[in-house]
Amino acid sequence: MSNKFYITAAIPYVNAAPHIGHALEFIQVDVVARYHRLLGDKVTALTGGDENALKNVQAAEKAGVAVQEFVDKNAQLFLDLTKKLNTPFDVFQKGTDPSHFKSSQELWKRCFEKGDIYKKNYQGLYCVGCEAFYTKEELTNGECVEHPGKKLELVSETNYFFKLSSYQKQLIELISTDKLKIYPEFRKNEVLSFLKEPLRDISVSRSNERAKNWGVPVPNDDSQRMYVWFDALNIYRSGVDSATWPADLHIIGKGIIRFHTVYWPAFLLSAGLPLPKEVMAHGYLTIDGQKMSKTIGNIVDPLAIVGKYGVDALRYYLLREIPPFDDGDFSYRRLDEIYSSDLANELGNLVMRITTLAEKDKLEITSTNHYPLTTSHLFNNFQFNTILESIWKKIKILNKSTDDFAPWKKTSKDRNEFLTNSLNELHEIGYELQPFLPETAEKIIKATTGKITKISPLFPRLDNSK
Repeated sequence: MSNKFYITAAIPYVNAAPHIGHALEFIQVDVVARYHRLLGDKVTALTGGDENALKNVQAAEKAGVAVQEFVDKNAQLFLDLTKKLNTPFDVFQKGTDPSHFKSSQELWKRCFEKGDIYKKNYQGLYCVGCEAFYTKEELTNGECVEHPGKKLELVSETNYFFKLSSYQKQLIELISTDKLKIYPEFRKNEVLSFLKEPLRDISVSRSNERAKNWGVPVPNDDSQRMYVWFDALNIYRSGVDSATWPADLHIIGKGIIRFHTVYWPAFLLSAGLPLPKEVMAHGYLTIDGQKMSKTIGNIVDPLAIVGKYGVDALRYYLLREIPPFDDGDFSYRRLDEIYSSDLANELGNLVMRITTLAEKDKLEITSTNHYPLTTSHLFNNFQFNTILESIWKKIKILNKSTDDFAPWKKTSKDRNEFLTNSLNELHEIGYELQPFLPETAEKIIKATTGKITKISPLFPRLDNSK
């Protein structure tokens, strides 16, 4: 019987079109999902659209478009991106879906009946970018760390609050014992450090006036809407059935780790619902050493990269060049370098050379070997770059042995064993590349099985006019 494996990407705000940072996360999720499918697990992958945020309302007003029309259009852009990246998700759950409203209201009722939700007057500093309240002590020079330069709103109103303080000890126990496992270790330590300070109860609603009548209505109070993080986190549950929940793994950006490892498990503990098992937090992307910013004008469109370089070139860059847990840099200069050296020359040219000679010699390979995934411990620790580095070592070794043996100088008989062995090695390389470069892997596996024919270029010469 196959094991269940449920994995999620974070639920992106749909206040703007997706950028390369979203592509990084979708691709990381897809690699893990494909790996588990190779293991024979029954995999469910979910993402969706965080559509109930105040920033969506403000962006829609600025665009002069009805909010539902605005979020529908942008959510579709994210769904389209997942398809163009060859990162198929089984579920794309929209925050405005009626099933999500129902599920979130049920979650609210569970927490309310437990006595963990209460109403009080409150005044605080609100960051629209984070959709979160902050104390002055949590700010740097009076600004939000995640959104420097954006003015915080001083909000004073009557809201519902969640008794986060009641779950401090349970959260510390869960995280310190890895019952809720956080990757990497230094992020786990950051969360535990936060939990050592007294936890403040958090606002979980906002007035209809401030919410612009947008979002999930609070049960039995038509003057309030749910705080976006209360409902958005629940997209992970509302999009799947009870047999699929809990999530085996949430993959998220480092900036929202507190929401996923403190708030989310606390809501679930209150509601008496199963907790996610693991959370992996990746870093951010810079562009040519600078933070991505609309002001600077350096937002990178992943679809433009796919159009020029192909989807597997983008996947390779983000998985090989970007550390899984730390910030990493994207540059077109570096992309051009690795496209030419690693992909077109080392891999593409190698497969071309071997299959060209094999076709000439009318070779047939009948082996349909399945190879053990010897890198399981690296997959389980998200060391995508290390795994690709080990695969490329095999590619380099095979290139060197091909140059040394020079099969093009040999007779068909003298090179038969070398070509057969090389084709089998390439077949194994194709198998190992499946989670990372699925299109390329499929072509290599097909080209090294059965009656061998010369493969078309895997990574063609770039058209620099694009």
